Amino acid sequence: MEKSIQEIRDIKKAMGNRLAILGHHYQSDDVIALTDIQGDSLELARKIGDLDAEHIVFCGVYFMAESAAILRRPGQNIHIPDSTATCPMADMAEADKVEATLDILQADGRKIIPLTYVNSSAAVKGVVGRYDGSVCTSANAKTMLKWAMDQGDAVLFLPDRHLAMNTADALGIAEDERTILPQGVIDGDPRLFVDTAATADRRLIAWPGYCPIHEAFTVHTIAELRTTDPAIKVIVHPECDPAVVQAADGNGSTTYLINYVADAPTGSIIHVGTETNLVSRLAARFPDKTIKPLALSLCDDMGKITVDNLAALLRNIDSAPPVDASEAIKAPARIALERMLKVCA
Repeated sequence: MEKSIQEIRDIKKAMGNRLAILGHHYQSDDVIALTDIQGDSLELARKIGDLDAEHIVFCGVYFMAESAAILRRPGQNIHIPDSTATCPMADMAEADKVEATLDILQADGRKIIPLTYVNSSAAVKGVVGRYDGSVCTSANAKTMLKWAMDQGDAVLFLPDRHLAMNTADALGIAEDERTILPQGVIDGDPRLFVDTAATADRRLIAWPGYCPIHEAFTVHTIAELRTTDPAIKVIVHPECDPAVVQAADGNGSTTYLINYVADAPTGSIIHVGTETNLVSRLAARFPDKTIKPLALSLCDDMGKITVDNLAALLRNIDSAPPVDASEAIKAPARIALERMLKVCA
């Protein structure tokens, strides 16, 4: 690995501002140390338009690189060191099934506005753009859900049911005004599982997807920790089950979690419910506090990005095929993403 680290540093020096390497907070310390910009999904999306680099490398999962490819300017190329680094949650929403579901839900004349979490494919974002919807992140989900609810009769929030329900709780949307679609829309034909009678009076309709990483955190774990030490604080990501969010002392995006730890008093004991790479980095950054993972939970797909495959990409980056999508997908997907950036400007 040391050889690859030195090679990456040499290539970065030689390429100068022709190259920018972006890293998501869930990347390993070894990879993050070699990136130029770190952030959550929203922070990284906002950076694309300001970058002059010819080659932009995303150290994260594939939907992030796709989003960058949608927002890039002409002449910019987006890359990812391992294109098999997908997102299980994003894979739970396929574009054709999302479109079929929207058509079913709107068959009675209601206007359904789709709002997709950024953890979704470019093809899904394209469908959302064509149906007058937009995109959100965990950092701006409340803002974007309020926006979406003002645009039509109801919102189809996808693909994360937990973020949908946690955001609804934060906005005070009554439980009898929301519902979660059956699991069958993920694996089967939406025509067999979408019941318009069950959704007709609901303002928020959630896709049944979820993040396996954040499913690892439980109310039982929090209760056991509080029994051992009632003074601890627990903070979690809103991709967690709503019961876990309600049992925690705070919840929010990765940026929220970072800021919470940074602002906590010296001596604080904080258990953080999110991907373990970020928690370990926070523990090292704030040695005056005790920062622990709520449970060990590593994203295997984030882990596919390594120093060695980053070096391999950079070695031949001028001839490496960039991440891209057809213009039929990119054009409406760009509209959906730009709506978010405009609303959250």
